[in-house]
Amino acid sequence: MKTKLSLAVASALVAAASSANAGITIPAGDWTLDIGGVVNAYYTHTNVDKVQHTLGYGGLFYTQANTLGKGAGKNDVSNITTGLLPNYLSVSGKTRQNDLDVGFTISINPGASTIGAGYQGPQQENRQAFLTFGDASWGSIKLGKDLGIFASDAILNDMTLLGVGSGAGGLAGNTTTTGRIGTGFMYADWKSQIAYTSPNWSGFNFTAGVTQAWNAIAVSNKITATAGGSTLPTATSTQRGGSNPAFEAKASYAWEGDFAGKVWVSGLHQKVEFATTSEDATAYDIGATVNVAGFGLTGYYYDGEGIGQTVQLNLGFDGTGKARDSKGGYIQATYTIPGVGTKIGASWGESILEGTSADRAAVGFDELKDEMWTIGVYHPLTKHLNLVAEYSNVKSEVSRTIATLDQENEADTFSVGAILFF
Repeated sequence: MKTKLSLAVASALVAAASSANAGITIPAGDWTLDIGGVVNAYYTHTNVDKVQHTLGYGGLFYTQANTLGKGAGKNDVSNITTGLLPNYLSVSGKTRQNDLDVGFTISINPGASTIGAGYQGPQQENRQAFLTFGDASWGSIKLGKDLGIFASDAILNDMTLLGVGSGAGGLAGNTTTTGRIGTGFMYADWKSQIAYTSPNWSGFNFTAGVTQAWNAIAVSNKITATAGGSTLPTATSTQRGGSNPAFEAKASYAWEGDFAGKVWVSGLHQKVEFATTSEDATAYDIGATVNVAGFGLTGYYYDGEGIGQTVQLNLGFDGTGKARDSKGGYIQATYTIPGVGTKIGASWGESILEGTSADRAAVGFDELKDEMWTIGVYHPLTKHLNLVAEYSNVKSEVSRTIATLDQENEADTFSVGAILFF
């Protein structure tokens, strides 16, 4: 068996770790079972320099000041929590029957953070439960819940996947932090899906599928003015995927050698129904990563309408049901020290949500921009255990047509901990 991690994020974990990591393989009659996973925990310290608005998805860093109970201003909070990856226990099985490769994967994902005495909290996720069947000659079909197709390569190549990134203060007690989600790419999320993946044709392959539309998603999609000129989300409005599923696809080409790399594109389309009308949420992305002589460089860009900010459809439409434009991307550079295996990395990214004409006419809302710088060090203490230290600076800015009403949030997070693969 080739050394690997039995996770949907295996390619990123193996690339970022010092070496490939094998799961625990168990022969069981006609089946071969593979048990693998991740355990991680980090000490984090977040300094909130400024809090002027609460616009956006609750998982982003600027909710941290609210959890402190100190109001706006300069606040500090420390936590011991899981990072962007939750703790992971994955069980996979595979067999060959009737000229078909048949398999399954089921995972459980407990958190490692508590914030209330005597109360453990809702820290359990189940991110994967799917089956596959196919053959190397024609590809494979997946049915069930797994990582979404659109924007999946963006998160799989993000170095904060092994660390914390943003959200360490506001998401304590949750299963994960947010890493670079919302500050460079949209969250691919974990979706029910039926997807086809082609064979690998000399490095090229593609995946296309239908995924469950986000039904009855309550989204703060109205932006209105309040006393004092603040810009805040108001009561939620329900968006429904309706009877039509979402459609997602991606294609990639990867090559090996002294100058190795990968390029990819992906896209998403979903019809979103309101009470009296319907609109389309669409998005596409393009990315590339290359590795040579210990150096790694990744570049990524996405664009969309109605896709929203951070998580799909969040703030994607204005109060009249018109789609808002979204765009963003990130760049990342890493270097692995020869003979030591320590990886040093730096990355920058931003996500931008543009107001509509109705937003500007009603309250002067023009743009929401979330931006993050991250510096990280990832050291392989053993072939399965990595020590991690990161520093991230996150800014969130609301721009309005009257510049004096612009608002900004800012936070710095330092984290140190360890992540174990098995």
